[in-house]
Amino acid sequence: MKILFNKPYGVVCQFSKHDNHKTLKDFIPIPNVYPAGRLDTDSEGLIILTDDGIFQHQISDPKYKMQKNYWVQVEGAPKDSDLEELRKGVDLGDFKTLPAEVKMINEPAILWERIPPIRERKMIPTTWLEIKISEGKNRQVRRMTGKIGYPTLRLIRFAIGTYKLEELDPGTYKIIHE
Repeated sequence: MKILFNKPYGVVCQFSKHDNHKTLKDFIPIPNVYPAGRLDTDSEGLIILTDDGIFQHQISDPKYKMQKNYWVQVEGAPKDSDLEELRKGVDLGDFKTLPAEVKMINEPAILWERIPPIRERKMIPTTWLEIKISEGKNRQVRRMTGKIGYPTLRLIRFAIGTYKLEELDPGTYKIIHE
């Protein structure tokens, strides 16, 4: 069984109780499924849950290179040349990222309101990027955009491999039987 879940902002990717945040258990009443990969508490979007350990490993392990696609709102207005470092791989100190596919995009059409909203500065524009990576280390996309001088304000994962968020509202899930 596979469950596609649109994780809202502020939710922790675990089933055990958390003192300060909601967890997956608050949204998914299905026993014996586990998240295949994680999203940070302050990130949103697609999480796949499964009862299939092999499938879970294929999503989580970087050796399978399953692509993860993100919509990323950054502070500032990068030029295309500013994004070249992401395309080549970024040295984050503890590791160098694999090359990412990156392009500037318009604000996604299916975007929902984030609660609480991102911080906005009237004199500093924001830009939306689509970033595709095949690894997924802790806070990797945020660290990548920060390293090139454009901090992430909002991060939404909209696809993992062929699985897409499509039009799932935040906090809702869909069961896929394959």
